[in-house]
Amino acid sequence: MRYLVLIYDEQTASPSPEPPDPAVMGAVLEEYNAYSQMLRDTGAYVAGEALQPVTTATTIRVRDGQTMTTDGPFAETKEALGGFYLIEAKDLDEALELGSKCPGAKAGSIEVRPIVDFSASDVMSQFG
Repeated sequence: MRYLVLIYDEQTASPSPEPPDPAVMGAVLEEYNAYSQMLRDTGAYVAGEALQPVTTATTIRVRDGQTMTTDGPFAETKEALGGFYLIEAKDLDEALELGSKCPGAKAGSIEVRPIVDFSASDVMSQFG
């Protein structure tokens, strides 16, 4: 079964105007590279990407046939989505175990959410 590991952090929600310290950023990237490699080594890795800060986001709404765009995220939050991994796991327990090893869990929060399998004969049961 596939799961999305969503990485939320305060830095993405409220980015500093100053560039990150290269030594700190290098250490963080090393942790994420090691995590990505662990997922690959276990066969769980499907995809993963980092996202730009929320200041680069645009929110789209369509109401009564009119498209409206707003700079930034839909809502003000303390933490924002900073990146994700799409993983393959045998069940939720394994997905949670893999998600707990994500470096982002140390400074932010990790949300693990199952992916709906539209090819399954019991698709509607996945929404309950």
